[in-house]
Amino acid sequence: MTLDGDIKRWAAGKEGNLRALLSTLQYVLWPECDWKPVPLTDLIIAASVKKVYRKATLILHPDKVQQKGATLHQKCIAEHVFELLKGAWNKFSSEELF
Repeated sequence: MTLDGDIKRWAAGKEGNLRALLSTLQYVLWPECDWKPVPLTDLIIAASVKKVYRKATLILHPDKVQQKGATLHQKCIAEHVFELLKGAWNKFSSEELF
């Protein structure tokens, strides 16, 4: 399996859907990153989505991943997923009222 393939499968049909991406993040991240799965039902309120998004970006930010001594494979995953989440966040934040 390729890294791009794994990430594309994870994001398929969820592009731009921040809630769906966040609620399935555990399927694409590595166990050592300390991500705790978040049920979709916890992402109904916009403020909750913002909180979970912030937590995800703290874990996946390229500088943070680097500091934690991640492998090259993990850095690549983090970079791709970070960019997908950032794009979904931009769409989400332009549509939601906080």
